[in-house]
Amino acid sequence: MSLPRKRGSLKGILSSFNLEQCLCGLFFAEDMMTKTSQLDESAFRHIDQKLLLNQKRVSHSPRVLLLYGSLRQKSFSRLMTEEASRVLEKFGAEIKIFNPSGLPLPDDAKDTHEKVQELRQMVNWSEAMVWCSPERHGAMTGIM
Repeated sequence: MSLPRKRGSLKGILSSFNLEQCLCGLFFAEDMMTKTSQLDESAFRHIDQKLLLNQKRVSHSPRVLLLYGSLRQKSFSRLMTEEASRVLEKFGAEIKIFNPSGLPLPDDAKDTHEKVQELRQMVNWSEAMVWCSPERHGAMTGIM
């Protein structure tokens, strides 16, 4: 569909606008958005409301572990992690922040290392995690 090149001519634009073509295009796009022929419908099952809603309710606040990937004293990652912890606490979450200082590199120490054990205990305690790391050459730091 080409539009007329007349400047300021709304009438010319509207006269070349084919409403029928536009509506057919909209119906076609809507049809494409609702049909999922590429998916195997047998792989989906309906939500079992009894199973979903009959769960034992959690009696504690969400437990969130925050980790940052910088060892610098004035680390922006650490500052952002601390700010995120304040926001999450305002939402009612229980927060723990892991300080990576002293954490050995992977395969550099036994799993009985004090910082490794501390991290494992915090991970087991948590129900969610927030990771904050500076970008180094397009990736997270080696600490993470």
